[in-house]
Amino acid sequence: MFANRMFNTVVPVISVLLGLIAGAIIMLGFGYNPIKGYAALLDGAFGNAYFFGETIRQVTPYILTGLAVAFAFRAGLFNIGAEGQVIVGWLAAVWVGTTIEAPMIIHLPIALIVAALAGGLWGFVPGLLKAKLGVHEVIITIMMNYIALYLSNHLIRNVLTDKQDTTDRVAESASLASNWLMELTSYSRLHWGILVALVAAAFMWFLLEKTTTGFELRSVGYNRHASEYAGMKVGKNIILAMVISGGFAGLAGAMEGLGTFGYMPTHAAFTNIGFDGIAVALLGGNAALGTVIAAFLFGILKIGALNMPTGAGVPGELVEIVIALIIFFVASSYIIRWVLLRFKKEGN
Repeated sequence: MFANRMFNTVVPVISVLLGLIAGAIIMLGFGYNPIKGYAALLDGAFGNAYFFGETIRQVTPYILTGLAVAFAFRAGLFNIGAEGQVIVGWLAAVWVGTTIEAPMIIHLPIALIVAALAGGLWGFVPGLLKAKLGVHEVIITIMMNYIALYLSNHLIRNVLTDKQDTTDRVAESASLASNWLMELTSYSRLHWGILVALVAAAFMWFLLEKTTTGFELRSVGYNRHASEYAGMKVGKNIILAMVISGGFAGLAGAMEGLGTFGYMPTHAAFTNIGFDGIAVALLGGNAALGTVIAAFLFGILKIGALNMPTGAGVPGELVEIVIALIIFFVASSYIIRWVLLRFKKEGN
């Protein structure tokens, strides 16, 4: 078990290093200076208080969508519908934030809870179809992503507003924004949502590692047939896993609606927050702590990339290639494991 934990820690680290090295080689191949490129990336992520605030702001929804995908993975499910769950969670949070009047101590928690419930509902449907009819969750969640995208646009234009492309701003009592945090970070969009994300990560760890329900969810993920033979309710656990997974993603949408933007616009395309969560979960080894660390890495890469064109003349799109390479090496982890084992045997 110790060896497995060691590999689960070492392999992602090696994958990141290999991705960065491959990115440096690509920069050299196109005539760019990789040292200047990566220096500009780090400066764009941490160079001043504003960049630091924006990095943490970007990390926040990544933690939650990473947890959403990781939680489903731990139960043997592939929730590729986090993107749609983000959208419905965003819409639900803004709807509560714009239509209800209440003190912040009541209003903000209600908005967060409703967002989680909306995301959970969007996860319930594929979970139910998987548990009762054996329909593959990947197909259903992909379809529901598009339903969420176009349904949210319709509701914004025809229900929440009068043919407008954006909703009203949420009330101050439902906002995660903080003037103190903004002033502290040179008026970045940093908000209190990072605390919500970290609490969600702690909740996932506790639920999976310290409760009977978590044990059953993990057992179903390892072997659903053995779990059923042992008397566990496999169908119930599949549905529960997808609901909780969707709840995490719905909270990610609330971070955007109640924190970063304070409203919801119509979308011509996906936000990609949910899809990026898949990469975050893979790199984090589907563990709560690993997902938080991976989310920070992705936030650094995404925000830092904005400074690469001006800081080093390197196209920011190169970071997308680096991210893709990191995920490639994570997906090819068995090769890294094989190499490490070979070195270990030769050392003995």
